[in-house]
Amino acid sequence: MKKIFALLMTFALLLMTGCGGGDNKVSDSNKIKMGMITRLNVSEENFEGFVKQVEETLNVSIASHKPVYFDNLNSMLAALQAGQIQEISTYTSVARYMIAKDPHYALLEDHSLEFIDSFCFALREEDTELKNSLNMVIKEMQDDGTFGKLTKEYITDIKTYSEPPAIELPHFDGADTIKVAVTGDLPPLDYVSQDGKPAGFNTAVLAEIGKRMLKNIELVQIDSGARAAALTSKQADVIFWAIVPVSEIIPADSDTPAGVVVTAPYFKDKVVHMTFKAETK
Repeated sequence: MKKIFALLMTFALLLMTGCGGGDNKVSDSNKIKMGMITRLNVSEENFEGFVKQVEETLNVSIASHKPVYFDNLNSMLAALQAGQIQEISTYTSVARYMIAKDPHYALLEDHSLEFIDSFCFALREEDTELKNSLNMVIKEMQDDGTFGKLTKEYITDIKTYSEPPAIELPHFDGADTIKVAVTGDLPPLDYVSQDGKPAGFNTAVLAEIGKRMLKNIELVQIDSGARAAALTSKQADVIFWAIVPVSEIIPADSDTPAGVVVTAPYFKDKVVHMTFKAETK
């Protein structure tokens, strides 16, 4: 519960527009519906309950944003285009990529505190050896500049007019296989091409990790909402897309369910809001 409380407190701070008495509170019917990819350890229900508690306890007015969770990017974008939600919460690199692909999407002006997420891998708590091996390789790739090169190639300098290139994963006869869940819900970070093949930044990262660990990597495509279940059911050994909020007031495991551990982070990005315009100039 402490983990959930810390995370929700930060969300509340991000959505807060000012202080005032109860007369200034925004009703649910007037709140802007903001789409978010389902998190691992926070539901709409406990978020709403916490927001109500904050308003009553601290005598503040929470901003006009009501989170609506989606298990995958396609359903969230469909809801945005249909007007069922007014905004989506995503990352700078994702928004940049999507806006370049479709000018109907637009980045909204910042109206919150700056919030940065740090990306990592998540795995079962008992897989200590795998976690230590991943942490060792992540540090090596940070120290030798590999992550910087991959970031430049697959994020900073990506050509938005074409699909990110297919990436060949290494194969070692007789070696152990690590099953990694991919979602395709954060292009070009976590990306699945139109023909169903994973590509993009995270796949390139995994290819390099497989080479250094001398392990085979098997990619398993799932919805973001099924990430925790994929781990506990052993459908996957590693969650391909997990985040750790970066803040002095949030513990590193605030969005980590019981029995799940995370590696050291390997990429950071700023949270932004994006909307959809039916008509473009």
